[in-house]
Amino acid sequence: MDLRIFTEPQQGADYDDLSRVAKATEDAGFDAFFRSDHFLKMGGVSGLPGPTDAWLTLAALARETSRIRLGTLVTSATFRHPSVLAVSVAQVDRMSGGRVEFGLGAGWFADEHTAYGIELPAVTERFDRFAEQLEIITGLWATPEGGSFDFAGKHYRLEGAPALPKPVQRPGPPVIIGGFGKKRTPELAARYAAEFNVAFTDTTTATTQFERVAAAARAIGRDPGEITRSVAQVICVGRDEAEVARRAAAIGREPAELRENGLAGSPAEVVDKIGRYRETTGITRLYLQVLDLSDLDHLELVAAEIAPQLG
Repeated sequence: MDLRIFTEPQQGADYDDLSRVAKATEDAGFDAFFRSDHFLKMGGVSGLPGPTDAWLTLAALARETSRIRLGTLVTSATFRHPSVLAVSVAQVDRMSGGRVEFGLGAGWFADEHTAYGIELPAVTERFDRFAEQLEIITGLWATPEGGSFDFAGKHYRLEGAPALPKPVQRPGPPVIIGGFGKKRTPELAARYAAEFNVAFTDTTTATTQFERVAAAARAIGRDPGEITRSVAQVICVGRDEAEVARRAAAIGREPAELRENGLAGSPAEVVDKIGRYRETTGITRLYLQVLDLSDLDHLELVAAEIAPQLG
């Protein structure tokens, strides 16, 4: 089981906060450090000192870390032109020595788009654009050096793009797709994804969605086993009940609710729940959503008491 740390810096974090957590993630032996791609806070938090850009952050962390994988869960297709995004991600992959993983989603947070004046098309158009972005980005990365890339779609057009720089990983960084769409999401995952992620849901819902992706893969002649199954869950672990309660309060949640909807309680409780989730869904990768970025002891506890029991 790969254990990855997943942060939500739009809730209130600057680069120094993220750097400390990323370095602690690496030192503790976790597999990867991931972050969201949002520019607006959610819920009742202040969001101070303000948002940080996902790919600027990961570029800096590429030079401050040496082992962990780095990525987004997930980059919004509405924020950046795909050809420019392909350049950014390829550059960060080079800066990291080939440690980037590329999560891409269609975009969803309406208030964020309104606040920053970013267009959020209707769902059908959004997925049309998402599909074109996946084709463009992976196509640019896969184009042989010395060649050029052309694309003529409904929403994007590229003519004679030099398709540079090339990422270290060939044909490109692993693509992560996720979500709960019943048709187009599984179809796009079957075509492009190295990993499929479902976040913050129960085992029944997760299993259903993984099976949709598997069916879509088989329909195009792809082995479903090539697509890693992963989930994201909020983490809140304590050595005793008082520590669980303290950590839950720090993120504005209740221990009972976190036990029901996330991974909370003692290390033994959390190991048991992860084991049951893995047995039911077939996941081999788990993103632990860490919401209190000042609590590095939390990471150390998970690394010492939970990770060794998961194999």
